[in-house]
Amino acid sequence: MRTKGQIIAAAALAFCLLTGPALAQGIKERMLERLPAVTSLLAEGVVGENNRGFLEFRGPEKHAEVVGAENADRTQVYAAIARQTGSSADLVGQRRADHIARQAPAGTWLQDPSGTWYRK
Repeated sequence: MRTKGQIIAAAALAFCLLTGPALAQGIKERMLERLPAVTSLLAEGVVGENNRGFLEFRGPEKHAEVVGAENADRTQVYAAIARQTGSSADLVGQRRADHIARQAPAGTWLQDPSGTWYRK
């Protein structure tokens, strides 16, 4: 089973391959720097992975700056992939959410396509 870090790193790598190197490098670095905080928030159940490929609060909104920054970078990644593939950012996010759900460790809060939250 892949770890949360491997999942995020794979997304960052895909982004780097599909976008310009300078922009991609900055996003990749920011996401990797935030990875320990994001992993901790997921493990604590403070946030979950929603069905659009973004973090969403499931508990007290602590570390809102981390969640906001992560979601902002994911928005850029999804938009860039959508431009490269002729898709929509919404569809990219939904597909990413499905991938995250399959790879997430036990105990992670996830949202199914119908909007129902569950703990893996």
